[in-house]
Amino acid sequence: MHQITDVELFSDLDERQAERLARHCRWSQHDPNELIIDYGEETSEIRFVVSGKVRILLRTPTGKEVILTEMGPGHYFGEMAAIDGSSRSANVTALEHCEMCVMPATAFVEALNEIPAISNSVLKRLCGHVRELNHRLGEHAFLTTRQRLCALLLRLSKPRAQAPSERIISPPPLQKDLADHIGTQREVVTRELSALKKLGLVDSTRGGLVLLKPDGLNQIISDALPQ
Repeated sequence: MHQITDVELFSDLDERQAERLARHCRWSQHDPNELIIDYGEETSEIRFVVSGKVRILLRTPTGKEVILTEMGPGHYFGEMAAIDGSSRSANVTALEHCEMCVMPATAFVEALNEIPAISNSVLKRLCGHVRELNHRLGEHAFLTTRQRLCALLLRLSKPRAQAPSERIISPPPLQKDLADHIGTQREVVTRELSALKKLGLVDSTRGGLVLLKPDGLNQIISDALPQ
């Protein structure tokens, strides 16, 4: 049985604060590929991921999708609608079985107003979102498709334990997902990955997509940025 303090944002609440917030919350479970929130919905609750992973994406009127991010335990979504009452600005789908704490907007806003530690944490997170979106906008303005792909691979990768100079994305990403991240077609990603492999910059293994020369990928990106 989950408790409100299982939510990272509320983990430091005292007993009185935790009990007060818990009275307003409910817990939900979602299956893989289940749509949790749809773009344009007139709902306002905020959801905190306790287990599992979700994907947040934008869908254009023509049906094209762009992946904004993926979130796991400790993260939350829906705070903008909870704060300003606007309709949902993105689509959220479960990637795997998820458990969540669901809090009404009124309770969340009350917590922001009454508990400075929570409001400070949320403000810092919103600032991080703005910086990330600015960065992504800059990539689309200044970088080619290949350069955006290089930037994405570096962003998704982690250091490779057995080779400190390399990085790895594990499990290996689907090419369609990579395409949706950078706003292009899967066929384009296939072609660009093949070119990067021929340059000796990346390689596919059973365990993941290996970035053999991260500095080389960074150089491809740097060549496009205004001096």
